[in-house]
Parts: sequence; C-alpha cells; structure tokens
Amino acid sequence: MATNDPCVVVLQLTGGNDYLNSMIPYNNPLYRDNRPAVGIGDNQIIHLDKDYGIPDYMAPMKKFWDEDKLAVLHGVGFKDSPRSHFRAMDIWHTCEPEKVGTEGWLGRVAREFDPNKENVVQVVSMGPSLPRSLVCPGVPVACVAGPLERYGFLPQVQGAERTQVLDRFAKMYSPAIGRGPAMDYLSETAIDSLKGEDIIKVAPQKYSSTVEYPNTPIARKLKGIAQTHIAEIGSRMFYCDHSTFDTHAGQNPGHGNLWKAVSEGVDAFMADLREHNKSDNVIMLLFSEFGRRVHDNGSGTDHGAAGVAFVLGAKVKGGHFGEMPSLKAEHLIQGDLNPNMDFRSIYSTILEKWLGLNPAPIVNGTFEQPAFLN
Repeated sequence: MATNDPCVVVLQLTGGNDYLNSMIPYNNPLYRDNRPAVGIGDNQIIHLDKDYGIPDYMAPMKKFWDEDKLAVLHGVGFKDSPRSHFRAMDIWHTCEPEKVGTEGWLGRVAREFDPNKENVVQVVSMGPSLPRSLVCPGVPVACVAGPLERYGFLPQVQGAERTQVLDRFAKMYSPAIGRGPAMDYLSETAIDSLKGEDIIKVAPQKYSSTVEYPNTPIARKLKGIAQTHIAEIGSRMFYCDHSTFDTHAGQNPGHGNLWKAVSEGVDAFMADLREHNKSDNVIMLLFSEFGRRVHDNGSGTDHGAAGVAFVLGAKVKGGHFGEMPSLKAEHLIQGDLNPNMDFRSIYSTILEKWLGLNPAPIVNGTFEQPAFLN
C-alpha cells in the first residue's frame, strides 16, 4: 500500500441509534409532540443551521460541521425494515436484503484490492469478534481484542518457547484431508492471524502522540486504529463498534452517555491523525442498523426504520444529504420514519469516489450516489 492510499474507518453504532435525538428537527412541532419523555430541551440543543441541531452531548461533532467536513445522510435504511437487530445488521453487512448473505461488503473490497492475500493486515477490526461485513473467503482480518500493545497469540510467552508453541499451533491448523469448507476457513484464519501478529504488533512501538484519548472503550479502539494507520503497515480498512444504542428504557441519560463517548473518541482520533499528517487519506463512516420509533414509550424509544448516518474526514463535503422523512402520522410506516435513502447509496459513493471501485458487484446493484466526497 502506498502511504496515501485511501482508507476507510467504520464505526458501528450497535443497537439502533435514535435518529431524531442525533439530528434534531428542533423547529418541527411534531418533534416535541412525539417526544414528551425523551425530547432534548431547547437549552441543550446546539444549532447546526435553521432546521437541525445536535444535542450538547454530541458537541465535538459541531467542529467537523463548522469545518464543512461532516456529511449528514438522512433517512437511511431499506424497504420493509425487519426491526430485528440481527437481520438488519446482516443486511447492512452483506448488502443482501432479500436473502441471507455469506460475504461482507468490506470483505469483497479487500478481495478486490488483494486477491492473492499478500497483505494479511489490510483489514483490521478492533474488537473480540469478526463483523459479518469483513467476512469473505480468502480475506484475512486482524481482530484486536484489547489494547494493541497486548495484541497477539500468547503474548506472555516469548523467545524460543514462543516459536515452538506457534509452530505447533500452525501445524494443528494446517490443511488436512477430508476437511470441509468451514474447517478450511478456520484453518486459514488462524494461520493468517499468526502471520499478522508479527506485523501489527510493531504499530505501538512506532507511535508517539500528544493527543490524550478519553478512558472509554470506543476511544481505546480508535486509538488502536490511529496507531495502526500511523505505522503505515498497509492497513486500509478499519472496523470498530460501540454499544448498546438499544434504548428501550432509560434513554436519558443513556443515549447521551453513548454519544458523548463516541463524539469525544472521534474528536481525539481525528486530532491524532492531523498531528501526524495522516488525516487526508482517511474517511470515517458512522452508521446504525436502524433508527427508533418516532413517539417515545415513556422512558425510551422502540425499534424503528429510517436512521441517520454520518461521514467525516478531510476530503468530505459537509452538509445535509437527502431529507429527513416526514414526521406526519399519515406518512409513518407502523409508527416509524419511512426510509428514503438506501444504505447502499452511501456505500456506492465510498466505493466509487473514494476507493475507485465499481460498486455494483459489491453492493449488488446500482444506486444513486450522494455527493458527499470532494
């Protein structure tokens, strides 16, 4: 990878982020009518323009808006939202709304860039599990559970003893006659992880920064991504998540605490990249599997349909893209905002305008591309 190759960071807001309390239509009386319990007070709203504002717990995001580097994607979703976390997230991950997909969209991207699997750290996931969006045959993924400084297999075992253990482990997972596709995939994944460990573990050693990250799980993940990106080891796709935005009850202050952690973490992350002159080739996508119900339930909000997504970065053209769906009762779908922007439109813009790929085979179709990239 050239040091200026475009990179993508995906931050998944797991659980169904509340659209109306993340991008507040503060002049629309229907917002107040529908939010007697969880509505954000006028004195707690930071105005972005004459129509929309963000809650004060998202204050760091205002900086990116003022710099014209924050794109707000309205009404994002897909037809016939199942309102199921698992199915909705599957659809976002695989771009398969009609059937259960087996390949993740970012996994397909990685395969396009590196069909011969020459770079085992091209894709890095900060978290203990492998997101479905990264799963693709022949695509290695470095999954980092915990601080990058402690990443690796048996990091407490060193020297000759460690070499012997790793050798036995590799032989244990080497291909064997009679294995099926699942075992072959596990074998490949395990061996690729061993290869990736020796590459990615050097990132913290190359890293020095004056930026102080908050002591939160999402900030620690973003710091790991910054360390890896700054080390220039060939990683181009990064994934992390923060949860849970499933605010059925106790939405205040729960939703605020979640977004405060995300906003402060993103702010530190971007400041870190700028300090190292490594921000120009990075964009960040923030998404959630769906929004929440328009009318609150007394202390929270239930599963909805249309949501909001954000893209930010030095090469992003800031502003609103698309329109917030109508809050009028006759326009709602089972009490939910009706999606008017297919999520694959966002992917398509990123794929074609940022990564230089034909989006159609990756997102399974052709979709209108909002122009949020310069």
